Amino acid sequence: MKDQACKPCAEGRYSLGTGIRFDEWDELPHGFASLSTNIEIEDSTTDSTENCTSSKWVPLGDYISSNTDECTATLMYAVNLKQSGTVNFEYYYPDSSIIFEFFVQNDQCQPNADDSRWMKTTEKGWEFHSVELNRGNNVLYWRTTAFSVWSKVSKPVLVRNIAITGVAYTSECFPCKPGTYADQKGSSCCKLCPANSYSNKGETSCHQCDADKYSEKGSSTCRVRPACTDKDYFYTHTACDASGETQLMYKWAQPKICSEDLEGAVKLPASGMKTRCPPCNPGFFKTNSSTCEPCPYGSYSNGSDCSHCPAGTEPAVGFEYKWWNTLPTNMETTVLSGINFEYKGMTGWEVAGDHIYTAVGASDNDFMILTLVVPGFRPPQSVMADTENKEVARITFVFETICSVNCELYFMVGMNSRTNSPVETWRGSKGKQSYTYIIEENATMSFTWAFQRTTFHETGRKYTNDVAKIYSINVTNVVDGVASYCRPCALEASDIGSSCTSCPAGYYIDRDSGTCRSCPPNTVLKAHQPYGAQACMTCGPGTKSNKIHSLCYNDCTFSVSTPTRTFDYNFLALENTVSLAGGPSFTSKGLKYFHHFTLSLCGNQGKKMSVCTDNVTDLRIPEGESGFSKSITAYVCQAVIIPPEVTGYKAGVSSQPVSLADRLIGVTTDMTLDGITSPAELFHPEPLGIPDVIFFYRSNDVTQSCSSGRSTTIRVRCSLLKPAPGSLSLPSTCSDGTCDGCNFHFLWESAAACPLCSAADYHAIVSSCVAGIQKTTYVWREPKLCSGGVSLPEQRVTICKTIDFWLKVGISAGTCTAILLTVLTCYFWKKNQKLEYKYSKLVMNATLKDCDLPAADSCAIMEGEDVEDDLIFTSKKSLFGKIRSFTSKRTPDGFDSVPLKTSSGGPDMDL
Repeated sequence: MKDQACKPCAEGRYSLGTGIRFDEWDELPHGFASLSTNIEIEDSTTDSTENCTSSKWVPLGDYISSNTDECTATLMYAVNLKQSGTVNFEYYYPDSSIIFEFFVQNDQCQPNADDSRWMKTTEKGWEFHSVELNRGNNVLYWRTTAFSVWSKVSKPVLVRNIAITGVAYTSECFPCKPGTYADQKGSSCCKLCPANSYSNKGETSCHQCDADKYSEKGSSTCRVRPACTDKDYFYTHTACDASGETQLMYKWAQPKICSEDLEGAVKLPASGMKTRCPPCNPGFFKTNSSTCEPCPYGSYSNGSDCSHCPAGTEPAVGFEYKWWNTLPTNMETTVLSGINFEYKGMTGWEVAGDHIYTAVGASDNDFMILTLVVPGFRPPQSVMADTENKEVARITFVFETICSVNCELYFMVGMNSRTNSPVETWRGSKGKQSYTYIIEENATMSFTWAFQRTTFHETGRKYTNDVAKIYSINVTNVVDGVASYCRPCALEASDIGSSCTSCPAGYYIDRDSGTCRSCPPNTVLKAHQPYGAQACMTCGPGTKSNKIHSLCYNDCTFSVSTPTRTFDYNFLALENTVSLAGGPSFTSKGLKYFHHFTLSLCGNQGKKMSVCTDNVTDLRIPEGESGFSKSITAYVCQAVIIPPEVTGYKAGVSSQPVSLADRLIGVTTDMTLDGITSPAELFHPEPLGIPDVIFFYRSNDVTQSCSSGRSTTIRVRCSLLKPAPGSLSLPSTCSDGTCDGCNFHFLWESAAACPLCSAADYHAIVSSCVAGIQKTTYVWREPKLCSGGVSLPEQRVTICKTIDFWLKVGISAGTCTAILLTVLTCYFWKKNQKLEYKYSKLVMNATLKDCDLPAADSCAIMEGEDVEDDLIFTSKKSLFGKIRSFTSKRTPDGFDSVPLKTSSGGPDMDL
């Protein structure tokens, strides 16, 4: 300043010129402030504020660490820039259960552009971040909020090497911090001391440690070397030599910090013992130099020689690693330091013949990392035809962990070079077991196994006997993979040569004839390459298969028969997705959160419609655009929601999405299906007496606690008082929908869940006959237990006769009957008189002697003739006929003409 000129800094010192750097964090540097507040803004009390007083950013030497509890911790720094400049820093952000944001406010307290505010989680150690600053006052904010809802301690956010440019020209040079040095004038930064050396503050060079001491890179002191033990070395195998043998090699763990010369120290065991090489992995063959090379496409092997696939077959390509003589070319291993979170040029996993195991790290809290990269997949064509059956491949591995302390094994999956996401975590010792992960997208995938012996930040090697072992890794349908066997193809679909395609979607291959045959109705194909009719699995009750037999679905209709009648259901009013939040839960700090469920009862022809997202590191993405955020699609999914009034952000935080229902098992009124039970006692009893219809689902996610995956039941209940879509509820005894973490249960009450109305649900009421009109009215039976379906018939009106009319008809009919009876009585009385007369005449004739003739009754009347009066009235002629005959036979003189015969039998003569 005296000379008004710029001069270079001396050795051992550095300067940024127009900037400042903060790389020492033994204490909070001057100008920085760390504040903490309870994120429950509206409900904050003095007690909750006091609970957050210790939740601040903590300096830890080379970096500063954030809080890990449910408080908001803010690190602030105010700076005045003379010209436009930048702020850049390095950060380590491994855990998405912490919200991490960095923003800048200017003179008018306006924050900078929102695009770079939300930080992305880091994958490979420290990440570099830079933001431009405007001239004038700038306030920098690093703010974190953790929300550990599963009682799991979050990993903190780390920040180091904060550098700001654009400030006033510096008037002094800063000395290099211990462990660093500057050997030249005009340095803008200091260099780290190499291993086994140290430096004090402001040094121009580093000093070598004594022979009995050691130091790590960038150390300010040296430590005394301990005596070597059996925990300081490990064994490995060399590559196979020309004679097919491998050597067992013992190596000191690097960096070597122990001494072999001290009393009680162990020596490195002798190496060089030769053993037979393990065979090549399936799909590889052994060359003349005893190395393993992949078989060409169209051939297969069991690890010895390659054989061409027979005609009509194709190789089942993939990767199957079960012999470990050398690390495969598509795998790499390294060590991530658990102290400064930088990758070291060390081997984290070592091959051991029939398994691969975690080697000895520099410290017990290092992460031993093994990564397998797969360039892509070639799924069978039958899968590509259906967008819902998303399995394109699967990875299965067999592992074991042997631990004496709190070790952890992570399995992580990355896609297209994106951040690795932990899929499953195992803690403590685990016996030999298998784990399968379903791959649902054809992309470049990376699979990572990370093993940490302990989370303690103590350096040293106390628990090197704690190891993780992987025995085999099997990945299917890999592009440019190798084959361990050949599978039959369909003859009509086969190409010329050894390669062929699969049958059309929904067809299986007949093993005997090699022909493609369609699966029977309402069955689905069990496998991607289906062989035999047994590959067609019958759909569950209440479901049917789609056209390509890839999944079973329910079209929101259902029918069930009882001894008395048949119930038909139509759930189309319930087909849209619905959401349900459980009761509020609270963490130890009082952070409120919800378990949020999204349900789609039937889906859309089997296509799942419920979506749950993770927007922790993507809060800037507008709602409705998933973008880079992780999302899960299922029939039923769950996410953890922290409402915006709790976090203070514009949008609520949605994290940890989980699929609870990937496929529909069946629809039935039974309480148990396929090993899944929906206990009736979880919900209040059904008051109407109509059986509940239960939808049963399963999830593909197999977890450590749910060995057979999660399951979900949705109990659909008729409730006429709740119009569609009705209401959803969780079990009263299990507020988060599950009592064991694996089986979830929901109750959906709605009028749309009632059976469809039919003719059995109404009856007719017939009114009396009024003025010749009678009405028939139809009414529902009470209580009404149906919805929709048939409608009530219209009122029917008919013409009827009253009782007065029928009384008149009866009297008339009775009168006519009486008259008829009277006439008949008279007729038969007359008939009876004539019979009596004839009878008396016969009696009189019977009293004469046989030789006497009967006396004549009257003059000129022949025997056998009646008197004319009797003749008139007893003739069989009608009354009109009798009168006619009577008048026609009278002579004009008033006498009847009687025909007489002559004695000679001549013609008659009228007398």
